[in-house]
Amino acid sequence: MAGTALALCVAVGIAPSAVQAAGASEDARLPVVASFSILGDIVREVGGDDIRLDVLVGPMRDAHTFEPTPKDARALGRARVLVVNGLGFESWMPRLVEAAGFKGAVIEASRGVQPRRLDDEESAREAHEHGAADHGHAHVDDAGDHDHDHDHAAHDHGGVDPHAWQDLANGVIYARNIARGLAEADPAHAAAYEARAEAYVQALQRADADWRQRLAAVPADRRVLATSHDAFGYFGAAYGIEVLSVVGLSSEAEPSARAMADLVTRIRAHHIRALFLEQGGNARALQQIAAETGVKPGGALYADTLDLPGHEASTYLGMFRWNTQQLLQAFQAP
Repeated sequence: MAGTALALCVAVGIAPSAVQAAGASEDARLPVVASFSILGDIVREVGGDDIRLDVLVGPMRDAHTFEPTPKDARALGRARVLVVNGLGFESWMPRLVEAAGFKGAVIEASRGVQPRRLDDEESAREAHEHGAADHGHAHVDDAGDHDHDHDHAAHDHGGVDPHAWQDLANGVIYARNIARGLAEADPAHAAAYEARAEAYVQALQRADADWRQRLAAVPADRRVLATSHDAFGYFGAAYGIEVLSVVGLSSEAEPSARAMADLVTRIRAHHIRALFLEQGGNARALQQIAAETGVKPGGALYADTLDLPGHEASTYLGMFRWNTQQLLQAFQAP
């Protein structure tokens, strides 16, 4: 591990302590790093103009397959605050933290969330699929470290579903945790962080209430979501929607023949009206299931990433609105 950190620092041509000091006098705002795009948007809403934000896994990129680079190490080395999802989502983060020499504050946005635990059968499938998917992956650095001792650890969530942001009530927890952490790191702007967080919380709660009202008009037997990636468990539990997926929590996993056959059977039993491809998910598997069942693929859903700037799903709230619109169209179809 120490060799990985040293190799990365050599690759970028700078020592960790120097990375932290670089640019410190250039900007008076609090330097913050967020792990991925959805979390980054929440941090941006709460931090406003009082922070300088870097997001490691940007829009339309998959955090499951993310491989940090020297540029990411430099960004983290300059930061005073790191915001992560937690729940085992960023399995690559400890290596990056060590490589960057990061010594700042860490905010775990999901702290206080009631974790959704996978049952034994799903956990076993998850471990099997991750083991198959992990082969051939590189490590943190691109400076010649080829130690592949993370076969299962890289994407192993430990039996816990990390996609807690798919329930807007958990989004409220995220926003308040972030505000609290930023205030501790930057007490001079504590009141501003708290005020922005509470305004954002109200927007999240309004969106949650609106979605529940619209969903109430849909009969329970029509509320079934079939998709490629099991990233909507919190969503389904929060809003009374049954979720059927081809693969487990990893968007890169290849489904087994048994999993494909089981899903085809369940889709036919539920009279599913649309299949949804998650952005960056397993399109080939879903297309095969669509051909076997005769069910047409619906719109794309966003699970682990936001869309590019300028599109409706380029923010956390926008992503949620987009997903719910796609689902309502399918649920209400004749």
